[in-house]
Amino acid sequence: MNRASLDKQPQDVARMFDDVAPRYDLTNDIMSFGQDRRWRTEVLRAVDPQPGQRVLDIAAGTGTSSLPFRAKGAHVVPADFSLGMLRQGKKQASGLPFVAADAMRLPFADDSFDAVTMSFGLRNVVDAQGALAEFLRVTKPGGRVVICEFSTPTQPLFRKIYSEYLMTALPKVAARTGSNAPSYVYLAESIAAWPDQAGLGAVLQDAGWSQVEWRNLTGGIVALHRGTKGVG
Repeated sequence: MNRASLDKQPQDVARMFDDVAPRYDLTNDIMSFGQDRRWRTEVLRAVDPQPGQRVLDIAAGTGTSSLPFRAKGAHVVPADFSLGMLRQGKKQASGLPFVAADAMRLPFADDSFDAVTMSFGLRNVVDAQGALAEFLRVTKPGGRVVICEFSTPTQPLFRKIYSEYLMTALPKVAARTGSNAPSYVYLAESIAAWPDQAGLGAVLQDAGWSQVEWRNLTGGIVALHRGTKGVG
């Protein structure tokens, strides 16, 4: 059983996701009580892809997050640094052009995409601001970034209940679904250590994104951040 550590060394995180790839989508659906489907819908709305536009979906995993963009007529490129996730994705969504890519060193030219999105992956990157700056590089002027990530519930009692769920129930659910429970201990710890909504907004601004805004989903369990690349 592999478990990454919070120093987020890329090879450790990649191995962890390789381990959980076969049952990753099922486990997420169960642990989020189906909310992950709603979150994907909200990401789609925030990205607002138009037919023919190019969308880079980073940390796309098995491609579940990429399929809605293709359905809207966008040219979506699912990218991930876990080869296990990419292999599983090719089985589940063989028509998608999966690319092996590190968020810190994307294999794409400057100004390549109309939009870049990343769902539940930024907190696993060793340098979030550096990754966001790299996203900025490959985005066309006037293009947008959408980050969907776990955040801080806004209601204190709900925040306490959620914290207890993360640290105790989440690994147990993972074990019962046949997934890698130690990996989900890391995921719970990484969520608890992640900046709140305003904190991540500041990281986006420091990386060079403008017009940064966010909104809460599911009481702040998840936050959807959006930014724009300046044209001048």
